[in-house]
Amino acid sequence: MMNKIALLLILFFSGMQLNIAQESINWITLEQAETKLASEQKKILVYMFTEWCGWCKKMDRETFNNPAIIDYINKHFYAIKFDAESADTLFFKGRSFVNHNPGQKRQYHELAKALMQGKMSFPSVVYLNEMMNGITVVPGFFPAARFEPVIHYYGTDAYKSVDWEKFDQEFDGSL
Repeated sequence: MMNKIALLLILFFSGMQLNIAQESINWITLEQAETKLASEQKKILVYMFTEWCGWCKKMDRETFNNPAIIDYINKHFYAIKFDAESADTLFFKGRSFVNHNPGQKRQYHELAKALMQGKMSFPSVVYLNEMMNGITVVPGFFPAARFEPVIHYYGTDAYKSVDWEKFDQEFDGSL
């Protein structure tokens, strides 16, 4: 009897961990975001990273694995994870973008340069409105508790009417 109970408990807790591990941000491609915008309007969050960036890895591991961050991003944004050194040819707003020297150190993709307005700092998050026009670029690593007010600021359109400092001071998040 005790072995059956122990086995059931192990299976139960293993299943809980499996479900938690499967919860993640619904990362999509730029092309998928453009298609989705035709049926449901949302802002776009473009997470700019590079493979060599230690702070990017920390943001992936800590910030983008936080359940509150995952939930908010999935509900309010189309999320794109973009390697700024990608060799892919991408199409954005009717124009093609490439990396002219893929594989070479610090050779950034044209789209990364355009969206980040030439300020190549990683990690960075680019916020686009529902028309895929730039709102702003927010550079740097943010732990989940500091990232939460930022995504709410842009996700709720507060940036249109409230100063960031005031919003940040009054923000009452879940983290």
